[in-house]
Amino acid sequence: MTQKIVKRTRWYRKIHRWVASALFVFFLFIAGTGLLLGWKKNSNGYLLAESRKGVSTDTKNWLSVDSLQSIATALYKDSMNSTGEATIDRIDFRPSKGMVKFVFAEKYHAIQLDCTTGAPLLFERRRADFIEHLHDGTILDNLFRNKNGLFKLSYSTVMGLSLLLLTLTGFWLWYNPKRIKQKSR
Repeated sequence: MTQKIVKRTRWYRKIHRWVASALFVFFLFIAGTGLLLGWKKNSNGYLLAESRKGVSTDTKNWLSVDSLQSIATALYKDSMNSTGEATIDRIDFRPSKGMVKFVFAEKYHAIQLDCTTGAPLLFERRRADFIEHLHDGTILDNLFRNKNGLFKLSYSTVMGLSLLLLTLTGFWLWYNPKRIKQKSR
């Protein structure tokens, strides 16, 4: 019985070593970007810009979404010296702050506008979005213009299963020597 446990432990060690060696750089990358993402709200606005406050939180005083979108698009094109299309990825309303954030698909930028006046509150660089796309593999889908998210799905699946495998083999590498020692008494 002890020989069987020893044999299995060697097999677990080989699997553990092979997977860890093959994916070492990716695990370092995920750990580093995950650490940065965990600290994004505590980066004094460097990784994640703080939401500014508008003039009024009363939605009756706000400009229409269409007007705000036109202002944001014009400001973006002007600030980026762009004549091309400015694609809005998402619109994030903050009613408690009287502010709306237009996040653009290109170059990780966003503009915060006062919902009442349409005045720009902040032109921000979305570093946290870039780091998140590095972390989860979305950057490869963006690079190759892959709309179905195949790279992100594949990367997340391989890394998740690998981490699960390393956890399981790591447990047995820790536990089996205790079992062997107990049986040899």
